[in-house]
Amino acid sequence: MPTTSDVLAVILGGGRGTRLYPLTAVRSKPAVPIAGKYRLIDIPISNCINSGIYKVAVLTQFNSVSLHRHLTSTYSFDAFHTGWVQVWAAEQTVSSADWYQGTADAVRKQLFEIRAARTPYTLVLAGDHLYRMDYRPMFEFHLASGAEVTVAVQPINASDAGRFGVLKRDSSQRITRFAEKPKDPATLAEMVSRDDPQRPYLGSMGIYLFNTATLINLLESHLEYDDFGKDVIPCSIASHKVFGFDFDDYWEDIGTIRSFYETNLALTDPKPPFNFYDPIHPIYTHARFLPGSIIQDSILERALVAEGCCIQKAHIVHSVIGLRSQIHCGVTIRDSIIMGADYYEEPSCAGVSRLPDKKMPIGIGDNSEINCAIIDKNARIGSDVKILPFKRGTDLDGVNYVVRDGVVVIPKDAILDDGTIIAPDS
Repeated sequence: MPTTSDVLAVILGGGRGTRLYPLTAVRSKPAVPIAGKYRLIDIPISNCINSGIYKVAVLTQFNSVSLHRHLTSTYSFDAFHTGWVQVWAAEQTVSSADWYQGTADAVRKQLFEIRAARTPYTLVLAGDHLYRMDYRPMFEFHLASGAEVTVAVQPINASDAGRFGVLKRDSSQRITRFAEKPKDPATLAEMVSRDDPQRPYLGSMGIYLFNTATLINLLESHLEYDDFGKDVIPCSIASHKVFGFDFDDYWEDIGTIRSFYETNLALTDPKPPFNFYDPIHPIYTHARFLPGSIIQDSILERALVAEGCCIQKAHIVHSVIGLRSQIHCGVTIRDSIIMGADYYEEPSCAGVSRLPDKKMPIGIGDNSEINCAIIDKNARIGSDVKILPFKRGTDLDGVNYVVRDGVVVIPKDAILDDGTIIAPDS
């Protein structure tokens, strides 16, 4: 009887991530930090490990160095385990000198490696979704239904239908129709699958389980297929057994600055929609061996604080504070994500406004106010800086900052001088 040990997981991590810019200015989308200490790529890899899938390949292309570093330093099985997590980078070959042209094309260019893995089943995953899923029930459904392709599906509302692949099924759960990101009202009316007025559609989660032989045949016999959602899945419905597997738990596509921002802040809720505290199905990440955070004379309300931080006489409300964050006296942080730092500077936790070389230190300086913002890693925020909320929908590019859908983003390694004001009327 086949088990999930017979499955190869292929995680797509090579896209440009333009909608997450500037968080993706110097890193790929799966390498973007989340929840203070993790990276997005940790989610699908952890789901694989917790599901008994121990052969995992991550396809990379753009801004991939930090992702490669994280993967190689984090996921290493011992000498007595046959599993592995490998980076399959885009490369020039004698048969192709092109970059990946889409999700399906990326997998096509790695068919040699897929064949070499010798697994009868291949699971294709996205590298930028937040969810916890045991893939074993999906695998069992795939076997029991006699499917050649199984698509994980979830009920979605009308406002999301234009963002995802929408499908219809027959009574056996076989997919009979698939429309990628439909916008036409007539098409949307035809794709209604559920009586629930709140979530009348079935949407693809971008999780595809293939018989490996079927995957190879589809990609080699149809070189024009560049994308799974636009090409492979819709075009295979008539010629192959394509089934939809139901998953109705938390799942979030973190594709925009606004969705990234709201997803992170939701983790500060008393009962967050995604639980990082599950001892049975943990989320793995790089072990940093940091000390506990020092919090002195501060007020914290609905705050998620990672390890290695130093917080002095600050007021933090509804915010995520990442690794090694240095937050000095009199700072107010509200509705914000502080990603922290990749390293410590000396002196740490000293409350100084300048380092000995007069360089502004990493962290947030005295009496600064941060509101409705994302502060990327290693940013140097001076004293008396004010970042105030923008109206939702606002997009603009400033000096050392951008605003996307009303959220202010300070890029990695940026510097804001003392007294800088970022506000709608500044």
